Amino acid sequence: MQKKNRSKGGAKKKARKQTSQRPEQKGYEILFGINSVYEALKADRRKFFEIYFSKDPNSKRLQKITEFTKQRDIKVVNETPDKLSILSGSDYHQGVCAKVSDYPVVDMGAFINIENPFLLLVENVVDPSNLGALIRTAHCAGVDGVITLKDRAVSHTPSVSRASAGALEHVKFAKVTNMVNCINELKEKGIWVTGLDAKAETSLYDANLKGPLAIVVGGEDKGVRPLVQKNCDFLISIPQHGSFNSLNASVAGAIVIYESLRQRQK
Repeated sequence: MQKKNRSKGGAKKKARKQTSQRPEQKGYEILFGINSVYEALKADRRKFFEIYFSKDPNSKRLQKITEFTKQRDIKVVNETPDKLSILSGSDYHQGVCAKVSDYPVVDMGAFINIENPFLLLVENVVDPSNLGALIRTAHCAGVDGVITLKDRAVSHTPSVSRASAGALEHVKFAKVTNMVNCINELKEKGIWVTGLDAKAETSLYDANLKGPLAIVVGGEDKGVRPLVQKNCDFLISIPQHGSFNSLNASVAGAIVIYESLRQRQK
Protein backbone atom coordinates (compact mmCIF):
# COMPACT_ATOMS: atom_id res chain seq x y z
CA MET A 1 0.00 0.00 0.00
CA GLN A 2 1.44 3.36 -1.02
CA LYS A 3 0.88 6.55 0.94
CA LYS A 4 0.22 9.91 -0.67
CA ASN A 5 2.30 12.93 0.21
CA ARG A 6 1.07 14.94 3.12
CA SER A 7 2.40 18.00 4.85
CA LYS A 8 3.84 17.86 8.03
CA GLY A 9 -1.70 -9.80 55.23
CA GLY A 10 -2.59 -12.94 57.37
CA ALA A 11 -0.37 -15.51 59.11
CA LYS A 12 0.70 -16.99 55.82
CA LYS A 13 1.01 -14.42 53.07
CA LYS A 14 0.19 -15.11 49.49
CA ALA A 15 2.66 -14.04 46.84
CA ARG A 16 2.01 -10.49 45.78
CA LYS A 17 1.65 -10.19 42.06
CA GLN A 18 2.46 -7.04 40.15
CA THR A 19 -0.49 -4.70 40.22
CA SER A 20 -1.95 -2.92 37.19
CA GLN A 21 -3.61 0.04 38.92
CA ARG A 22 -2.87 3.53 37.71
CA PRO A 23 -0.16 5.21 39.79
CA GLU A 24 -1.34 7.40 42.63
CA GLN A 25 0.07 10.91 42.40
CA LYS A 26 1.60 11.23 45.89
CA GLY A 27 4.98 12.72 45.02
CA TYR A 28 6.85 9.43 44.89
CA GLU A 29 6.70 5.83 43.67
CA ILE A 30 8.41 2.64 44.72
CA LEU A 31 10.34 1.07 41.87
CA PHE A 32 11.31 -2.55 42.31
CA GLY A 33 13.52 -5.04 40.53
CA ILE A 34 17.16 -4.74 39.53
CA ASN A 35 16.62 -3.55 35.95
CA SER A 36 13.94 -1.00 36.82
CA VAL A 37 16.05 0.64 39.52
CA TYR A 38 19.26 0.50 37.52
CA GLU A 39 17.75 1.91 34.30
CA ALA A 40 16.04 4.70 36.25
CA LEU A 41 19.45 5.60 37.68
CA LYS A 42 20.99 5.55 34.19
CA ALA A 43 18.16 7.61 32.66
CA ASP A 44 18.52 10.20 35.43
CA ARG A 45 15.00 11.53 34.96
CA ARG A 46 13.78 10.88 38.50
CA LYS A 47 14.92 12.03 41.92
CA PHE A 48 16.02 9.16 44.17
CA PHE A 49 15.10 9.55 47.82
CA GLU A 50 16.16 6.15 49.16
CA ILE A 51 17.22 2.75 47.89
CA TYR A 52 16.29 -0.34 49.88
CA PHE A 53 18.26 -3.59 49.83
CA SER A 54 17.34 -6.94 51.33
CA LYS A 55 20.47 -8.60 49.94
CA ASP A 56 24.15 -7.75 50.06
CA PRO A 57 24.42 -4.50 48.06
CA ASN A 58 27.96 -5.45 47.09
CA SER A 59 26.87 -8.68 45.44
CA LYS A 60 27.65 -9.02 41.75
CA ARG A 61 24.03 -8.40 40.60
CA LEU A 62 23.52 -5.33 42.80
CA GLN A 63 27.00 -3.81 42.49
CA LYS A 64 26.04 -1.57 39.55
CA ILE A 65 23.26 0.00 41.62
CA THR A 66 25.51 0.39 44.64
CA GLU A 67 28.01 2.34 42.52
CA PHE A 68 25.31 4.86 41.65
CA THR A 69 24.33 5.29 45.31
CA LYS A 70 27.91 6.23 46.11
CA GLN A 71 28.29 8.60 43.16
CA ARG A 72 25.04 10.42 43.90
CA ASP A 73 25.06 10.10 47.67
CA ILE A 74 21.69 8.32 47.73
CA LYS A 75 20.53 7.07 51.12
CA VAL A 76 20.69 3.28 51.44
CA VAL A 77 18.42 1.36 53.80
CA ASN A 78 18.74 -2.33 54.65
CA GLU A 79 15.37 -4.10 54.95
CA THR A 80 13.97 -7.62 55.08
CA PRO A 81 12.55 -9.26 51.94
CA ASP A 82 9.07 -9.10 53.51
CA LYS A 83 9.43 -5.35 54.04
CA LEU A 84 10.36 -4.87 50.39
CA SER A 85 7.33 -6.95 49.39
CA ILE A 86 5.14 -4.61 51.42
CA LEU A 87 6.80 -1.47 50.03
CA SER A 88 6.52 -2.58 46.42
CA GLY A 89 3.30 -4.58 46.56
CA SER A 90 5.15 -7.44 44.89
CA ASP A 91 7.30 -10.41 45.84
CA TYR A 92 9.28 -9.99 42.60
CA HIS A 93 11.54 -7.20 43.85
CA GLN A 94 14.83 -9.16 43.49
CA GLY A 95 16.12 -7.69 46.74
CA VAL A 96 16.01 -4.03 45.73
CA CYS A 97 13.45 -1.19 45.74
CA ALA A 98 13.80 2.55 45.33
CA LYS A 99 11.71 5.49 46.52
CA VAL A 100 11.73 7.85 43.55
CA SER A 101 9.85 10.88 42.26
CA ASP A 102 6.79 10.36 40.06
CA TYR A 103 7.25 9.22 36.48
CA PRO A 104 7.97 12.17 34.12
CA VAL A 105 5.00 12.08 31.73
CA VAL A 106 5.38 14.34 28.70
CA ASP A 107 2.86 16.33 26.70
CA MET A 108 1.73 15.38 23.19
CA GLY A 109 3.62 18.39 21.92
CA ALA A 110 6.89 16.57 22.62
CA PHE A 111 6.26 14.41 19.53
CA ILE A 112 4.96 16.97 17.07
CA ASN A 113 8.18 18.61 15.89
CA ILE A 114 10.35 15.47 15.74
CA GLU A 115 11.86 14.83 12.33
CA ASN A 116 10.28 11.73 10.78
CA PRO A 117 8.44 10.73 14.00
CA PHE A 118 7.92 7.08 14.87
CA LEU A 119 5.22 6.64 17.52
CA LEU A 120 3.36 3.84 19.27
CA LEU A 121 -0.26 4.35 20.35
CA VAL A 122 -1.52 1.77 22.85
CA GLU A 123 -5.26 1.51 23.35
CA ASN A 124 -6.95 -0.25 26.28
CA VAL A 125 -4.11 -2.64 27.15
CA VAL A 126 -4.70 -3.65 30.76
CA ASP A 127 -1.95 -6.19 31.45
CA PRO A 128 1.29 -4.62 32.81
CA SER A 129 3.29 -7.39 31.17
CA ASN A 130 1.89 -6.55 27.73
CA LEU A 131 2.46 -2.81 28.06
CA GLY A 132 5.92 -3.42 29.48
CA ALA A 133 6.83 -5.71 26.59
CA LEU A 134 5.55 -3.17 24.05
CA ILE A 135 7.56 -0.40 25.66
CA ARG A 136 10.68 -2.55 25.74
CA THR A 137 10.31 -3.33 22.03
CA ALA A 138 9.53 0.29 21.19
CA HIS A 139 12.62 1.54 22.96
CA CYS A 140 14.87 -1.06 21.33
CA ALA A 141 13.49 -0.17 17.88
CA GLY A 142 14.01 3.56 18.34
CA VAL A 143 10.35 4.57 18.67
CA ASP A 144 10.21 8.25 19.60
CA GLY A 145 7.31 8.03 22.01
CA VAL A 146 4.49 5.97 23.47
CA ILE A 147 0.96 7.31 23.93
CA THR A 148 -1.75 5.61 26.02
CA LEU A 149 -5.19 6.45 27.32
CA LYS A 150 -5.52 8.06 30.74
CA ASP A 151 -8.41 5.78 31.70
CA ARG A 152 -9.43 2.14 31.15
CA ALA A 153 -5.83 1.05 30.59
CA VAL A 154 -2.68 0.24 32.50
CA SER A 155 -0.27 3.15 32.71
CA HIS A 156 3.32 3.97 33.72
CA THR A 157 3.30 1.98 36.97
CA PRO A 158 6.36 0.46 38.67
CA SER A 159 5.01 -2.94 37.57
CA VAL A 160 5.17 -1.79 33.95
CA SER A 161 8.68 -0.47 34.50
CA ARG A 162 9.74 -3.89 35.77
CA ALA A 163 7.94 -5.70 32.93
CA SER A 164 9.77 -3.47 30.44
CA ALA A 165 13.14 -4.39 32.02
CA GLY A 166 13.52 -0.69 32.82
CA ALA A 167 12.89 0.56 29.27
CA LEU A 168 10.00 2.69 30.58
CA GLU A 169 12.58 4.84 32.36
CA HIS A 170 14.05 5.92 29.02
CA VAL A 171 11.01 6.41 26.73
CA LYS A 172 8.91 9.51 26.27
CA PHE A 173 5.43 8.60 27.50
CA ALA A 174 2.26 10.64 27.07
CA LYS A 175 -1.34 10.06 28.15
CA VAL A 176 -4.45 11.31 26.37
CA THR A 177 -8.13 11.40 27.27
CA ASN A 178 -9.42 10.61 23.79
CA MET A 179 -7.51 8.43 21.32
CA VAL A 180 -9.55 9.60 18.31
CA ASN A 181 -8.71 13.23 19.04
CA CYS A 182 -5.08 12.26 19.49
CA ILE A 183 -5.04 10.48 16.12
CA ASN A 184 -6.61 13.42 14.33
CA GLU A 185 -4.13 15.82 15.89
CA LEU A 186 -1.26 13.65 14.70
CA LYS A 187 -2.74 13.47 11.21
CA GLU A 188 -3.04 17.25 11.09
CA LYS A 189 0.70 17.41 11.76
CA GLY A 190 1.49 15.16 8.81
CA ILE A 191 1.87 11.89 10.72
CA TRP A 192 0.30 8.82 9.15
CA VAL A 193 -1.64 6.56 11.48
CA THR A 194 -2.04 2.82 10.95
CA GLY A 195 -4.03 0.44 13.11
CA LEU A 196 -3.68 -3.30 13.62
CA ASP A 197 -6.75 -5.32 12.64
CA ALA A 198 -6.73 -9.07 12.08
CA LYS A 199 -9.40 -8.65 9.39
CA ALA A 200 -7.63 -5.91 7.43
CA GLU A 201 -7.07 -6.77 3.75
CA THR A 202 -3.64 -5.12 3.61
CA SER A 203 -0.74 -7.16 4.97
CA LEU A 204 1.83 -5.18 6.92
CA TYR A 205 4.39 -6.51 4.41
CA ASP A 206 2.52 -4.75 1.58
CA ALA A 207 2.04 -1.50 3.51
CA ASN A 208 4.24 1.57 3.34
CA LEU A 209 5.45 1.98 6.91
CA LYS A 210 8.14 4.55 6.16
CA GLY A 211 7.99 8.22 6.98
CA PRO A 212 6.17 9.93 9.85
CA LEU A 213 4.14 7.10 11.39
CA ALA A 214 2.05 6.20 14.44
CA ILE A 215 1.15 2.53 15.01
CA VAL A 216 -2.02 1.79 16.98
CA VAL A 217 -2.10 -1.44 19.00
CA GLY A 218 -5.40 -2.46 20.58
CA GLY A 219 -6.30 -4.10 23.85
CA GLU A 220 -6.00 -7.77 24.71
CA ASP A 221 -9.66 -8.69 24.22
CA LYS A 222 -11.18 -6.47 21.54
CA GLY A 223 -8.22 -5.01 19.71
CA VAL A 224 -8.47 -1.54 18.21
CA ARG A 225 -11.99 -0.13 18.70
CA PRO A 226 -14.10 0.44 15.54
CA LEU A 227 -14.21 4.22 15.97
CA VAL A 228 -10.44 4.35 16.32
CA GLN A 229 -10.07 2.11 13.25
CA LYS A 230 -12.31 4.46 11.29
CA ASN A 231 -10.03 7.39 12.05
CA CYS A 232 -6.80 5.62 11.10
CA ASP A 233 -5.38 6.37 7.65
CA PHE A 234 -5.18 2.65 6.91
CA LEU A 235 -5.41 -0.72 8.65
CA ILE A 236 -2.97 -3.59 8.41
CA SER A 237 -3.00 -7.25 9.38
CA ILE A 238 -0.30 -9.77 10.21
CA PRO A 239 -0.38 -12.92 8.01
CA GLN A 240 -1.15 -16.03 10.03
CA HIS A 241 -1.32 -19.62 8.80
CA GLY A 242 -1.85 -21.68 11.93
CA SER A 243 -5.13 -22.98 13.30
CA PHE A 244 -4.84 -20.50 16.17
CA ASN A 245 -5.32 -17.04 14.72
CA SER A 246 -4.84 -14.64 17.61
CA LEU A 247 -1.48 -13.08 18.51
CA ASN A 248 -0.72 -11.58 21.89
CA ALA A 249 -1.01 -7.76 21.80
CA SER A 250 2.65 -7.24 22.64
CA VAL A 251 3.81 -9.81 20.08
CA ALA A 252 1.65 -8.30 17.32
CA GLY A 253 2.90 -4.84 18.18
CA ALA A 254 6.51 -6.00 18.11
CA ILE A 255 6.13 -7.54 14.65
CA VAL A 256 4.73 -4.33 13.17
CA ILE A 257 7.24 -2.09 14.96
CA TYR A 258 10.17 -4.03 13.56
CA GLU A 259 8.73 -4.26 10.05
CA SER A 260 8.42 -0.49 10.12
CA LEU A 261 11.98 -0.18 11.38
CA ARG A 262 13.19 -2.46 8.56
CA GLN A 263 11.50 -0.28 5.96
CA ARG A 264 12.73 2.96 7.53
CA GLN A 265 16.34 1.77 7.40
CA LYS A 266 16.30 1.18 3.63
